[in-house]
Parts: sequence; C-alpha cells; structure tokens
Amino acid sequence: MEFTKNRTVKILAILLLLLAITQPIYTALFLGAPDFDRLFIWRLEGLLFVLLAAFSMSAMVMTKHHALGFAAIALGALLKLLAVGLGLTQFGPFTVAAELNSDLSDVATSILALSFFSYNSANILLGLAAAVFGLAKNREGGHLVGRATVLVGGLAFVTNSIVMMFGFQGFLPSPIAGASGVLATLLLAICLFSASKDD
Repeated sequence: MEFTKNRTVKILAILLLLLAITQPIYTALFLGAPDFDRLFIWRLEGLLFVLLAAFSMSAMVMTKHHALGFAAIALGALLKLLAVGLGLTQFGPFTVAAELNSDLSDVATSILALSFFSYNSANILLGLAAAVFGLAKNREGGHLVGRATVLVGGLAFVTNSIVMMFGFQGFLPSPIAGASGVLATLLLAICLFSASKDD
C-alpha cells in the first residue's frame, strides 16, 4: 500500500479520533470506577502516540502549506508519549517508595508534575494545530467547523499554557485545560478527515 499524502492525513485523522475517544473513557473510569485497571488504555494511547508521531512527520514532509500544523501534531504526540511513559513506568515505583520513606514524597510529586507539564505542553501544540487546520478549513468554505476548531484550539492553547506555567494546582483548574485539549483533538480530526487533497 502506498502512503500518499491524502491517505497519510486520513490515517492521522483516525489516530486523533481514537485518542479523542480514549481520553474521556479513561477519565470516566477514573472518576466512576477507580478500582478498574486502566493501564490497558494508557498502553493503547502510548501506541497511538507513537503512530501519530510517525504519520504526522510523514505528512509534514509531504505538505506544501501546513507544515506548522503537522509539526505541532508530531511534537505534541511525542510529549504525550512522555507523559504516558512516566505514568506507566514511574508513578507506581515512586508512590511505593514515598509510602516507605516520606522523604521521597517530593520526588514522587515531581514525577507527577513532569507528566502533567508534558501533557499540557502537548495540548498547547494540539491547540496550535487545531487553529492552523481550522483556519484552512474556514478558507475552504467550511466556516462552522473551521471557526469552531480555531476557537477551541485557541482555548486549548491558552488554558494549557496557563496550567503549564503555573502548575496543575494553580488558579486555573487543570480539568478545563484537559477537556479543551480533548475537544481540540476531536475537531482537529474532523478537519483532517475533510481536508482538501490540494495543499
């Protein structure tokens, strides 16, 4: 199978859509069924982020006008992969270590903070990508979807920038930043599904 630009962008849109679905499922399980093993979702997301980085980098080198958008998706995928990796490999051991030795509690907290820092940084980039492709969609005539994507992308950019700069315990509740990032991801996927074959 030949990975043309159009096919690559469609695969990219599918990956983004899957990620926009898995993140609310994870949150719902976290809130509604905290004893449920959610590690499978994290592992699945890790795989999706790896593929997202590869396909967005491929699209970036094939595009003529939207390199910034694809670059933002690629770097955002790598940062979210880092956040997921920290969660899978570091949260457990450092939590146990902090329970055994209270002097390590600050270290455990710093691992969590780094994960959120990466997560919010990635949402900033996905917000930027949403704005780039939302503007493109608006120029193509899809005004409703395009403008909504630009608006939500801008919201994700601003709210996640605030949380990244001031920490997840700052004055802006981090769930607002997370939710805007998920919605921006969903709208970004919709824009890419219907992207013009001409770049």
